[in-house]
Parts: sequence; C-alpha cells; structure tokens
Amino acid sequence: MRSRRAGFLLAVAALATACSSAPAEPAAPSPAPVSPSSSAAAQDSFTVVATGDVLIHPALTDQAKSDAKQTGKGEFDYRPLLAGVKPLISGADLAICHLETPLAPEGGPYSGYPSFSAPPEIADAIKDTGYDTCSTASNHTLDQGEAGIKRTLDKLDAAGLDHTGSARSAKEAATPLIMDVHGVKVAQISFAFGFNGIEVPAGKPWLANRIVVDDVIAAAKAAKKAGAEVVIASLHWGLEYQHEITADQRDQAKKLLADASIDLIVGHHAHVVQPFEEINGKWVAYGLGNSVAKHDEPRGSTEEGAAARFRFTHTASGWKVDKAEYVPTLIQLAPQLRLLDLTTSAPTLRGAEALKATDEVVLSRGAGKDGLTRPGQ
Repeated sequence: MRSRRAGFLLAVAALATACSSAPAEPAAPSPAPVSPSSSAAAQDSFTVVATGDVLIHPALTDQAKSDAKQTGKGEFDYRPLLAGVKPLISGADLAICHLETPLAPEGGPYSGYPSFSAPPEIADAIKDTGYDTCSTASNHTLDQGEAGIKRTLDKLDAAGLDHTGSARSAKEAATPLIMDVHGVKVAQISFAFGFNGIEVPAGKPWLANRIVVDDVIAAAKAAKKAGAEVVIASLHWGLEYQHEITADQRDQAKKLLADASIDLIVGHHAHVVQPFEEINGKWVAYGLGNSVAKHDEPRGSTEEGAAARFRFTHTASGWKVDKAEYVPTLIQLAPQLRLLDLTTSAPTLRGAEALKATDEVVLSRGAGKDGLTRPGQ
C-alpha cells in the first residue's frame, strides 16, 4: 500500500436496494471495521482524481501481449499502456477508476464487444498505476453473469483495489464502501442505468446496482450513517458518443446534488467527454470519456478523455470542493497504444486538437465561470 493511502478497505459495495424499481428503505449499515492507521488526525484537505471508462477491447489486449514480451511480465502487461498517466493518478490522495468490463478466468477465454471478458491482468496494471478503487456498475456488468461478477471482484480484492457497484452477496451489497483517506472517511457508491437488456437474476437484486434516484440517495445516506464524511457517486449514464448531456442526466444530477448526503458525481458510459457543471455548490462531471479503449472504428472523440481532479477542504459547514480541475487525456493509436496526459506529454498536432475539443466540451455549461480550470491554461 502506498504511504499516501491512510487506511485499508473498511467496507465493500453499495446498498442492496439499488436494483429495485421503486424506492426502498436502506438496510441498516454494517459496522465498518477501523484500520490501525485510521486513528491518525485527519488532514484539512485531500485530492480526488477520477478517470473514464476502462474498456478492454481486443486491440488493447494484443498491445498488452506485445508489451509483455518486452517487459517479461507475464502473458499480458497493461502497465505500459497506462504509464503516461501514472504521475497524475499516483499523485492523488484518492484515485478512482471505472472498470467497465468483467474479468475472465486466468488463461481466458477472452472476448470484446458485445459481451466483454477481459484478461484479469488489467487489474494489476490499474493498481500499479496508482488507483485505489474502481466502480463496477456498468451496462456490461452482467456480460458474464454472476460468475463474471465474482471473478472480477475476487481479482480486484487480490490486486488490493477497493470496489463498489456490484456484489457477491446481499451482505456485501448492503455494506457501504468507506475508505480512510488521510484520516477522512470517504465513501464511494456506483450505479448504472441498465445492463444491455440482461435481467438481474431473480432473487439476487444485489448483484449489480441500477440507477433509481431514491436508491442512490438511500445508499449515500447509509454511507453517511456508517461514518462517511464525504460521499462520491459514480454513475454510468447518458447516451453513447454524445457530448451533450440528456435531460435525465441533468434532472438526476439536480436531485442527487440537492441531497446533503452526496458531495460529488463522476460519470461514465458515453465514451466521449461530456461537460462539467456546478449544481447546488457541488460538482458533477457528467462524462469523463474513455480512459483506455480501442473501438473498431475510432472517431477521434472516442480517444479523448478527461481526468477530474477535485480538492476537498474542511470548512465550518463540512467538506467542500475548493479547487476543481480537469486534465485532458488522449489514447495514442500509433505506433503503440498508449494513454497520454496531454498536460505533460510532448506537444503534437493531434494533442493540440484534443485539448481544444476537450476544453470546448467540458466548459460548455459554464463550468469555467464557476472556477473549473485545467493545468497549463
């Protein structure tokens, strides 16, 4: 564990009622165990970095196989793919990834769209890059059924990554994920709009969390009741390949951020960058685009992403974001697939185009006037 992490896993997953189609009262949260380091005095500020979809298409696995031959690290090595953002990710006090695809057994079989099953080595690379936790509720969560969910969460546990959004049992689903970040208890919850028409198995609504506003709020309140001081909601929503947010996204964000239990929303699914916005004095990053992906037909916009970086500071009225930033990223397609931090990588014409496009989208709802910036502006 990196020294910047102040605590171990305190609890796992989100609320069991999340897949219900109607609001439900939250189950009583299980007591969260306290790690030995959690008694340290809390800092008065901490930073959170969240990034977009980790979408493991076959081309990324081919690249990881080629890289493994060079590094000598197993059959697949995704670390070189992610190395360009490692300083950004590892420099955060809490780093959040969105693992969209379920993981396969060791040795496969592996598959891409429309039913993903990715090599489990991606989890090791996510951890090595500096991430602390992953949201796992997406439209692909149920691609490999209950067995795929179990494999994925077992591997994340083995890699030392926290996770929320899917669960292996009702008890796990009902226990809020609360992490100790330099003495501050921070919770993450994760929900998706649906599962590509795959029905959650009867009697097991806790397998994956579906977005119902009242259920999201109930999960956040359960986390606060269990001791969380800050709650971050990871939401898989919106329309694919569309920069503009939907009316549902806007409406849901307003309702969620009007509740005192939710402090920040980070969004996924569109595979392109969507705007940031401040609502009720809180931030929503509607869509962070792809972190890593290689679509059969790259659109340019599908290679552009944005990392969201927020600094929370303790005030008389509680924890508030006092610094909001976005960091544009780009998936380099040739000569090798690589993820670049455009604020630190060598300038290129493609990079300049991506910066301009990301700036326009992210700031399109007036976030710049509310204080959102990017490094280097």
